Amino acid sequence: MGDITAKQCQIFTDSLKIWFSKNQRPLPWKGQKDPYLIWLSEIILQQTRVEQGLPYYNKFITAYPTVHDLAAAPDDEVMKMWEGLGYYSRARNLLATARFISKELKGVFPRTYKEVRALKGVGDYTAAAIVSFAYSLPHAVLDGNVYRVLSRYFGIHTPIDTTGGKKEFTELASRVLDKKIPEQHNQAIMDFGATHCKPKKPLCNSCLLKSSCHAFQQGEVNLLPIKSKKMKRKTRHFIYFCVKDPHHIYIRRREGKDIWKHLYEYPMLEVAEGTEISQNILQNSELWQQLFEGQTPVLENISPPYKQTLSHQTIIAKFVNVFISRELEAKKWGLLKIEPKKMENFAFPKIISCFLNDKTLYLRLD
Repeated sequence: MGDITAKQCQIFTDSLKIWFSKNQRPLPWKGQKDPYLIWLSEIILQQTRVEQGLPYYNKFITAYPTVHDLAAAPDDEVMKMWEGLGYYSRARNLLATARFISKELKGVFPRTYKEVRALKGVGDYTAAAIVSFAYSLPHAVLDGNVYRVLSRYFGIHTPIDTTGGKKEFTELASRVLDKKIPEQHNQAIMDFGATHCKPKKPLCNSCLLKSSCHAFQQGEVNLLPIKSKKMKRKTRHFIYFCVKDPHHIYIRRREGKDIWKHLYEYPMLEVAEGTEISQNILQNSELWQQLFEGQTPVLENISPPYKQTLSHQTIIAKFVNVFISRELEAKKWGLLKIEPKKMENFAFPKIISCFLNDKTLYLRLD
């Protein structure tokens, strides 16, 4: 990065400012100075497209207009509000931080980068965004959009997912930051990356910066930025027992360190890839033996497979409908016994919500 001159940085910053003056996206949190609302928007937008996050932001500010309102909300209510947005650890961190600010800080949001960075669920990027937007502090944001813009414009081939790469891009983001108007600069570079210098099909031909952009001039737009690692996803196979008696459905709350913590699901059996799902396999499973001891359940049918892709794994699930004539000892097995009409009050993983909303005919288990 030593080859990048102060003049090049200034040309980039000035050009970006001109582009932003004509092309900024009208979003409800832009120009907002309330750190609570800025923090809320940034947590919702972590690893989420603006188009997907916007309706959730509107729901949250309507239901919880202040940090005290959010802090007082029940866990299950907030998780239900978050349902469908994914990365549910964000919702858990959101609640924990709201309660910390409400109780320990008396509702007063921290004002320095260090204090904001120390909040649960807040990383370097989110802290920089909050303090620059709320307090006009000169901290540069560095997210996927910014990595891409800087890498292409300045021709940086250092992989962005390495320690050296992160250090190099952090220093460069700070160098090009307009410290007089950091909030405007940060918003500009993120908007530019999201709407103009896009990952695929960037608008290079109409780009104000193309004459000085390394990637455009050298034909490297599709090469940059560079990543050194290719993520490997593992595949897991779940069998859900949709257990019903004449009046109830049985679900449980997920705990532990696995995916979907604090969401709800049916009793679940995880099986190895390639396991043939037969009546004999299900009835001889430990879960079946525990749940239905002393009963004669009726295996009604099995669903087609449902698939959900997460950041590091793919889940493939099938749902087996099971009818029992007598109630289960729900508490004994950590289950909730609920009326079918109350299912809508609980937050489920997307894969279960898809099953609940699907009207596909199921296969009978012979």
